Amino acid sequence: MNVFYNEQGIGNTLLISLKHIDREVKSFEQKGDVARIFNKETGETAGFNIFNISKYGNVDANGVVPVTEELVPFINRILNENEISERVEYNDTPDFVVGYVIEKEKHPNADKLSICKVDIGTETLQIVCGAPNVDKDQKVVVATVGAVMPSGLVIKDANLRGVDSFGMICSAKELDLPNAPQEKGILVLSDEYEVGSTFTK
Repeated sequence: MNVFYNEQGIGNTLLISLKHIDREVKSFEQKGDVARIFNKETGETAGFNIFNISKYGNVDANGVVPVTEELVPFINRILNENEISERVEYNDTPDFVVGYVIEKEKHPNADKLSICKVDIGTETLQIVCGAPNVDKDQKVVVATVGAVMPSGLVIKDANLRGVDSFGMICSAKELDLPNAPQEKGILVLSDEYEVGSTFTK
């Protein structure tokens, strides 16, 4: 679940994104201050827009709103008050984790892309990476599917030139780290980082 609030940019509205759906199948229905966004073919809920959010409580954020154990019941209370039967759930799985590149091979259809197998502790992900310095046996920062980058980009499953990719290996610049180098390349971590641990700035 990703939550956004920007009063100057979008007004007094809390945006809740649960999953990506294509624009062609996206539909909306509104009850009170809550608009439910859903897939009109499957009925699956993709998110909610909560209007007039300040009348329910203070949202102290500008951009991405951290999803905390306190935020989830706040959202669910608003859904209940507006006669929405669905509830959102708290998930403490980290969005940015330390990964270990266990395999790297050349992309068959793109000279500048590599197909990497990355161990993130709980599973091994296939990630297509365009960084020139990515290599086997590196510890790296992985943005998992659903993570929101500092730029606002939401990481999604992707297919790059015919190869599936599940996550992104990050550069220092993409992570908005201080003194990040401007040249293209992923952030390579030192050995002291533990595979599967949460990466924080």
